[in-house]
Amino acid sequence: MKYFSSAETQDLLPWEALIDTLAQAVSDYAAGTIICPERMVLPAANGHAYQMCMPTVAPDLLVTKLLTIFPENAHHARPTIQGQVLCADGQTGTFLFGLDGQMVTMRRTAAMSLLAIRCLHTQTPERVLIIGTGIQAQAHAEALCSLYPDVKIAIRGRTRAAAGKICASLGRQNICVAETPNDTYDVVITVTSSKAVLYDEPARPGCLVIGVGAYRPDMIEIGSRTITGSVIYVDDPVGAPTEAGDIIQAGISWDWVRALAEAQKMPPPSKNSVFFKSVGCGAWDLAAGRLARQQMG
Repeated sequence: MKYFSSAETQDLLPWEALIDTLAQAVSDYAAGTIICPERMVLPAANGHAYQMCMPTVAPDLLVTKLLTIFPENAHHARPTIQGQVLCADGQTGTFLFGLDGQMVTMRRTAAMSLLAIRCLHTQTPERVLIIGTGIQAQAHAEALCSLYPDVKIAIRGRTRAAAGKICASLGRQNICVAETPNDTYDVVITVTSSKAVLYDEPARPGCLVIGVGAYRPDMIEIGSRTITGSVIYVDDPVGAPTEAGDIIQAGISWDWVRALAEAQKMPPPSKNSVFFKSVGCGAWDLAAGRLARQQMG
């Protein structure tokens, strides 16, 4: 069985094809042809780190992602997220290949946000705000530039220096540091591990807010003022009730929360403000495995 490096995994997951493959996986998951239980998360290093296991089964492919998440590694020049995505044939059980877990997570998460823009935003985005300066901020900026070459992206971080660093690393004229707090954007994307609200602007028609980083009940990025005034969608309606910290802390009834699969059939009206919460699940790793298998021929 071949294991693909981070760079090789990236080459196997081109943005546009990955978004299309994710769209199919969203439909398959909603139809029940992809079986994906909630992820198993175990505390490690005295509760300061986690091991995560995400198995997924479909008729064509069996995928298991095993990750370790050690936030303190960021202070020691080591990756925060490490792992593997193991893919086996759905009919024979034969192990086929392994992908770099960090790269799969990074790209399929950004691709899910781009799929949400496709489904939930009525027009081509012109101005996007990304809050965060880590690898997900970089991945989202790269994905946006790939699909929307004319988009203008502003990066906001804890400090101006942190935002400037990621802008410099991306080296694109259409990506800059967010300067004015009151600027308006078509799309706002938060990609942090925050436990305090980072964005709580009044819900605005035609604005899509995407919360990516708060994947535990004690984490939050988007405030209740934004959420309660918006039509709410989630990528995974199974995992979100126990993982979507923004929605949980806003006290929203889950009866009011819709699955992204619904928007693939009927997009929300353009007059609505929309909040999309992405918590991730193994079905999206399976989509990455499907695309990698296709790319290998």
